[in-house]
Amino acid sequence: MILCTAFNVKNISSVIRKILIANRGEIAVRIVRACKELGIKSVAIYSDADRSALHVKKADEAYNIGSDPVVGYLNAHNIVNLAVASGCDALHPGYGFLSENPVLAEVCARRGIKFIGPSPKVIRQMGDKIQARLAMIKAGIPVVPGSDHNLESVEEARDLANGIGYPVMLKATNGGGGRGIRRCDSEADLMKNYERVVSEASKAFGKPEVFIEKCVVNPKHIEVQVIGDSQGNTVHLYERDCSIQRRNQKLIEIAPSPQLSEAQREYIGKLAVRAAKAVGYENAGTVEFLLDSDNQFYFMEMNTRLQVEHTVTETITGIDIVQEQIRITSGEPLQYKQEDIRHRGFAMEFRINAEDPQNSFLPSFGRISRYYAPGGPGVRTDAAIYSGYVIPPYYDSMCAKITVWALSWENAIARGLRTLDDMVVYGVKTTIPYYKEILKDAEFRSGRFNTGFVEAHPELLNYVVRRPPELTAAAISAAIAAHLGM
Repeated sequence: MILCTAFNVKNISSVIRKILIANRGEIAVRIVRACKELGIKSVAIYSDADRSALHVKKADEAYNIGSDPVVGYLNAHNIVNLAVASGCDALHPGYGFLSENPVLAEVCARRGIKFIGPSPKVIRQMGDKIQARLAMIKAGIPVVPGSDHNLESVEEARDLANGIGYPVMLKATNGGGGRGIRRCDSEADLMKNYERVVSEASKAFGKPEVFIEKCVVNPKHIEVQVIGDSQGNTVHLYERDCSIQRRNQKLIEIAPSPQLSEAQREYIGKLAVRAAKAVGYENAGTVEFLLDSDNQFYFMEMNTRLQVEHTVTETITGIDIVQEQIRITSGEPLQYKQEDIRHRGFAMEFRINAEDPQNSFLPSFGRISRYYAPGGPGVRTDAAIYSGYVIPPYYDSMCAKITVWALSWENAIARGLRTLDDMVVYGVKTTIPYYKEILKDAEFRSGRFNTGFVEAHPELLNYVVRRPPELTAAAISAAIAAHLGM
């Protein structure tokens, strides 16, 4: 069993000495930490809105990329120019922003900067859902019934939907992150949503192409972490269960899935490795599947980057995925074979979002007046916040990730509840109290749930948030003073 990964720091740092992190927030902090352990210098980038961000404080160097809060993070040429000018050998894209944009990888290659990720060809192929489907079909990977080309009209979509049967899903061909997706339960829904999806695809991804798939109703969302080196070796690090989600946005991730048998676990792991090898995948990636009520797995998509939820996989295997990404980019082979890798216990990751679940998950940006990270046995915190930090309104609402581990599923739930109780974030509303209600729910605790869990349990939003003791005392004092006319 692999409990930790032994790294040859000297060899790595002789190939890669300095890495520019083309991202922000907790993932940038995560990459800085990996660099420090490998003896590699880190370079952060930041907009004016991120001047006080934690990743800026943690990195060895930091450079401003402009006053616009978003544009600078999306300018591949300027970012790579900065990498060259600051003496970097490599660039890590993190997740989000340009992480799955082949242009960034291509510009890196032209300027002699190592891109920590797969090749531009693979990013482009797997980013196009039609090309990805065709590659998987060719490799013998089961896919959800649907179109094998981009739709040309709503009439074509209607004819295909009538053939495969409702409900169907309209999806942006170059989409991701839960955007550009609409479920259609009838022809009327299809006719209404078609132009909406085309518009969403154009605005979010720059391309209007869409396709159609049969809707797998309330499936389990299971994904597999894969890693491949430049010598053709590919392994999986077991699966993650991402079924607890809202509107295709993941909330809680679990590894391994409490819902799979060992036979299913072995099957889906081999399936993911076959999928990665079929496209010549190199570096860390994730193959995502849907598991229907008949226990049939279907390929959904492949994410050609580091995932938000990589922490749960690291926790159950002891393998540092970010350091492995850097080692692979430096040309080193994998240090282990599939049979060397084992998993132990259960891990859960909670995405701590600055949102108000009781108000349609409306973002809650502002100053954090007080923040205490949880701790104790089996607890990991990945955060981009601190007391006094102002969460800007320009980015994703996720401000921290809490990962808990325990030997059994029941103990992992208990540790999760204790950890969420330990965590203190005052000044903004967060998803913490909502997650505690999920962990108390009998269906969740049984380990049997699907992607319809959140919508099926609206009662879990009927929680009461305890006010901090000092605020309660202040309110009582104010009430007494008002009553006495003071």
